[in-house]
Amino acid sequence: MAEQHPDALIIGSDQCAVLQEQVIGKPGAHENAVKQLQDASGKTVHFLTGLCLYDSREGSYQLDVVPFQVDFRELTTEEIDNYLRKDQPYNCAGSFRSESLGITLFKRMYGDDPTALMGLPLIRLSQMLREAGVNLLAG
Repeated sequence: MAEQHPDALIIGSDQCAVLQEQVIGKPGAHENAVKQLQDASGKTVHFLTGLCLYDSREGSYQLDVVPFQVDFRELTTEEIDNYLRKDQPYNCAGSFRSESLGITLFKRMYGDDPTALMGLPLIRLSQMLREAGVNLLAG
């Protein structure tokens, strides 16, 4: 990527979920998503979003992991199945989309940057961009 864009800031981000010290990936299929949400029901899931800003001009980078936690409410099998059929979050860590109906699965959320839960921590990215000399509010 840097070779194709030698004068760019390149943003990379990805996320994983951790439940009871086990990493939860993207479910990929309905059956896997059902299992993930059944396991998360009534528990706290930790989300870790890796963020990298690469400056291809200088060959330097800033790297961080932004944590966020979600307490899931107790979920019924019917709620899980209905949610998954409506939102189809099969490419999402933890089997939900918080920016959609997935928010209805939660009891509480904790963290400094709620956008981290969606997979791109915008507060931290804004800080990184400022450190790289980019002022998003400049006129």
